[in-house]
Amino acid sequence: MFERSRLKTALLVAATGAIVLTAGCGGGGGKNRDTAYVARDVDTLYAAAQQRLETGRTKQAAALFDEVERQHPYSPWARRAQLMSAFSYYAARDYNKAIQSAQRFLSIHPGNKDAPYAYYLIAICYYEQISDVTRDQKTTEQAKQALTDVMRRYPGTSYASDAKLKIDLVNDHLAGKEMTIGRSYEYSGKWLAATLRFRNVVDNFQTTSHTPEALFRLVEGYLAIGVPEEAQKAAAVLERNYPASDWYARAYKLMNKHAPKDVAA
Repeated sequence: MFERSRLKTALLVAATGAIVLTAGCGGGGGKNRDTAYVARDVDTLYAAAQQRLETGRTKQAAALFDEVERQHPYSPWARRAQLMSAFSYYAARDYNKAIQSAQRFLSIHPGNKDAPYAYYLIAICYYEQISDVTRDQKTTEQAKQALTDVMRRYPGTSYASDAKLKIDLVNDHLAGKEMTIGRSYEYSGKWLAATLRFRNVVDNFQTTSHTPEALFRLVEGYLAIGVPEEAQKAAAVLERNYPASDWYARAYKLMNKHAPKDVAA
């Protein structure tokens, strides 16, 4: 669903495109030498980190980029290393550290030209952690908020355009969660609780793929709790917006069976 490999490539291109790299070739060495404290000049250390990232050793790369900042905090390389550290943690799927690194970058350099990328990276880290609709959706809400933040801060950018597409998917996911809960209430006979969930989908996620079913479920729910007038209203909205859908056909049959006087002519 999230096309992670393509997205990771795009993020790396964006990161390396935004941050001009001028260091020479990095040296080799084993894993312990990579992460242990060894005083090195900034060019060599940064290049070593870049080399680890390019060869897929993302955790080592993140540790080395962090080391650039620790050993050379006043160097221009420190700013670059902060952002590349965030990307390296993202590439290693250590989303919490990626978010922390990007947030730290933004706290120190809020007006930097690479700030849009940092905000976008935070949003993507939340986005890739979205779980299935049967689980808690806190991360989904965080992803929506972070993506909305990108759109609000940087309208007209490619980051905002991609964020808008992803928000549509996030909304569909949140609507799916509401539908799952609503169906569960419905199946256990808790009709009022079910209709509240389906109403939320219709009111707040009306552009998602779940809206036709939500309207049908409202017809079911309102008929079950004895308010056929409300059921007819939901059926009318379903007819107006989704006249060719199976959900409308089912709603019409249901209304004709249980509330024929309320079925529109």
